[in-house]
Amino acid sequence: MQSPTKLKFKSDYMRRITDDTGIFQHTKFGVPDRSKGYTTDDNARALIAAVLMYNDTKDSTALDLIHTYISFIHHAQNAEGNFRNFMDYNRSFMEDSGSEDCQGRTLWALGFALSHSSSLPDNLLNTCRYLINQALPHLEALGSPRAGAYALIGLSYLIETPNALTYSFPYPHTPSTAEEKAFLPKKLIMDLIEKIAVRLHNQYTRNKGNGWNWFEDSMTYGNSMLPWALLKAFRISKNVGLKNTAKESLDFLASQTFSEEGYYKPIGSHGWLLRDGKTAPYDEQPIEACEMLLACKEAAIVLHDPSYLKQAALCYEWYLGHNSLKISLIDPQTGACYDGIHSAGLNLNQGSESIISYSIAHLVMHHE
Repeated sequence: MQSPTKLKFKSDYMRRITDDTGIFQHTKFGVPDRSKGYTTDDNARALIAAVLMYNDTKDSTALDLIHTYISFIHHAQNAEGNFRNFMDYNRSFMEDSGSEDCQGRTLWALGFALSHSSSLPDNLLNTCRYLINQALPHLEALGSPRAGAYALIGLSYLIETPNALTYSFPYPHTPSTAEEKAFLPKKLIMDLIEKIAVRLHNQYTRNKGNGWNWFEDSMTYGNSMLPWALLKAFRISKNVGLKNTAKESLDFLASQTFSEEGYYKPIGSHGWLLRDGKTAPYDEQPIEACEMLLACKEAAIVLHDPSYLKQAALCYEWYLGHNSLKISLIDPQTGACYDGIHSAGLNLNQGSESIISYSIAHLVMHHE
């Protein structure tokens, strides 16, 4: 296998597993598995990667991908404002509404796209604004901690980005109608961020103890999103309690996922980590390395501690071979990312979640 240090990032694999509907969910090795169709989850995350690509290169192919992914999300939103998730190859959604995590992940992606308003066309940004506005009434009811965390991060991008809350017009415009004035209300969004953040903080406070500094009695998937969301909320509210909870929980997560040998080792999805139990060694998923990288990058900024940047770098190096198998997950021929590390070695399928995760991690580490 080619040395990881010589691998060149290739952005075209995402295009190959994307058709005019969206990005395919799974592959058989490197070929899209049409029988598994598409998900809004993957198209939302792919939107984040495509926005980063376009921000870096201004390449028309990346802009085409952005159009495709936003179009998929628009089609996924039902009349009530929720997002459906699973779509078969015949372009028929298989449910009336997707999971709570799907709602949160989609808000994260749409908010992230709006945070790059200086580089994207206004018509795309306006579509993102519209989709978020339609989804807002449902966010407070999200009961899943991760769903709330995903949504909180997306909403935080809105508050942090100038002019993100108003439609873009090609000419000077002052909102005049009642509908325009009620569009993406800043106070409501601020209140949502505060409510979701305090709910996470209170859940953590109730659950931690006896050396277990976590929000739940288990560590499963998407763990890093919880402290990351609280870091984002602290930047907006300046609630010190949120910052303290974020740091304590992120440091505990790090203690469970960075090995004594100095590499990142995500909690295995084949058993997870239960309170007072042992961490499942396999399967290690590419998405965990990406999300932990993003949380550590945020922590370095918010906590003014550059040591988190070293942890972020280890998360990135996990893809390149600094991992439990000492094997690169990146296919040197195509630039695709293998679907993880399991007990028998690499999972040789190269699905959308994997290449999206690696693309985000690479672009954030090298070009943000």
